Amino acid sequence: MALFCKALLLVQLLLYALPGAQPGAFAAVGAETVAPQWTRLLVDADKLRLPTQFLKEIPPDFVRFEFEDLHAYAAEYHPEEHRLVLNRSLSFNGAGRTLGPLTGMTNKELQVLYHELFHAYMDYLVDRERDRGSDGPAHPVLAFARKQQACRYSTVMIAPLPQKPDETETRYLSDEEAWEALNETWAVFVGWAILQQLEVQKRGTASMFDKKRPAEQWMRRYEQAVHAGEWRGYYVPQDQEERRLTHKRFLGNPSQISGEETLVLMSQVIGFPKSFMDRIKGRPGLADFFSPKNECTAAGSDQEKSELGHLPS
Repeated sequence: MALFCKALLLVQLLLYALPGAQPGAFAAVGAETVAPQWTRLLVDADKLRLPTQFLKEIPPDFVRFEFEDLHAYAAEYHPEEHRLVLNRSLSFNGAGRTLGPLTGMTNKELQVLYHELFHAYMDYLVDRERDRGSDGPAHPVLAFARKQQACRYSTVMIAPLPQKPDETETRYLSDEEAWEALNETWAVFVGWAILQQLEVQKRGTASMFDKKRPAEQWMRRYEQAVHAGEWRGYYVPQDQEERRLTHKRFLGNPSQISGEETLVLMSQVIGFPKSFMDRIKGRPGLADFFSPKNECTAAGSDQEKSELGHLPS
């Protein structure tokens, strides 16, 4: 017994010395108590050949995971507290304490997770900007988002009936409404991109970028989604009278995400290879989607556009 106790003490001391270890974290010895949730998330994403570029920018202790028995919605992110609320079924063993393995989640669940993790990423960029103040240049993704907020999301076309996205009305949004509309639209695209990648590359196989056929399937789906107007977000009206009528206003097809926005998200957030995006931009059926259509798209120096992946090298 004495030998066992000494061995257990030695294991605890070694674990305590690991990077990221926290005092009091070893009430039980095992992977679930040692490895930080964020580290496990990144490891699992790598196993699934999923993007981790933007996740690696977020500090491991920034997001607080919580789990509830959700019925009205799939998940929800609360930026004020950096709190990500997920369904209890996504927790480890359904216990509601830590995030379960990504490898055990369905494709749809991973789509929802990445949608919410993108919200956390944008929250982090805003929080980082607030802490830094005016010192140094703004993060390029956040700077681009601010421009899009002003020129594309301050005036939008909404679909009063979400099931009829081509029947639209004009709305002039407040700064808060425009920022939410942008965030939701971008998160919709990120979640969609992850779902399509999971479906075309199949689990346990190489990344879709390593084979021509899966990559072509993804690009074909991308083109179909553009023409179908699938990437539309929403905002919650600030006007109390309007909120009595509806809790959310969904954007109409004319206000779906732009081609330029998707390129920035694919290059600067998701981390798709430049060669892959060049092939997308070269598709004849997408020529109109990628043509500059407004002042915001045309704004910015060549250096700024190059940093965001707009210009060929």
